[in-house]
Amino acid sequence: MFRKYRGLKEGEFILVFADTSVGAGDYCAAQFLSKTKLDVPLVYHSKSTATEMTPLLHLELERISDITGIQPVIAYERNNGGAFELDRLGRLNRNGKYLIYQMKTNTGTTKHIQDTVKYGWDTNSATRPIMLQMLKEAIDKQLIKLYDKPTINEMFSFVIKQTSTMWKAQAEVGAHDDLVMSLAGVWQMYQTEKEPEKEDLVQPVSGRLTKIWG
Repeated sequence: MFRKYRGLKEGEFILVFADTSVGAGDYCAAQFLSKTKLDVPLVYHSKSTATEMTPLLHLELERISDITGIQPVIAYERNNGGAFELDRLGRLNRNGKYLIYQMKTNTGTTKHIQDTVKYGWDTNSATRPIMLQMLKEAIDKQLIKLYDKPTINEMFSFVIKQTSTMWKAQAEVGAHDDLVMSLAGVWQMYQTEKEPEKEDLVQPVSGRLTKIWG
């Protein structure tokens, strides 16, 4: 389920984006981006549901926090049960070892970026093209170091297709896009997320989620 490509170091700031699945042959995927080193040292990828993925990511996030000494930040794609699983992840985070991503407005534009009241990420007709375009630019400019061959293979299976209303980038027939979309998501997080301030390090995330969603 986890593919590890190198060990983490003290002081690394890790961002995580999880693309969720409800089963039916689809995959859950999570890309772990080091904002410090601009590479992806760890990938979660499993033909399982988000319910199965959540406790595994919780343990891995705690491990990362212990190794790096810095709270990682995680976002779930809110569709396919992701919003509920992210709430569950927040409740598991009793020791406050990681932070839940708060969605931003105007990411990828020249407009002022602000927090919203939503935790996690919405992939929709407005955000999806921006995510993929910014990821393409990052790959073309070799800004991210990738080790994961399945992620690279998914990129090669991405094609432009015409729908009834637009041209859309998506996986070709019989292929998957979970790894590409989770990489695009974590690259969006890279644009806005900063290493937590010291006062944030003792604040349990579960309390924040309860306040917003409870």
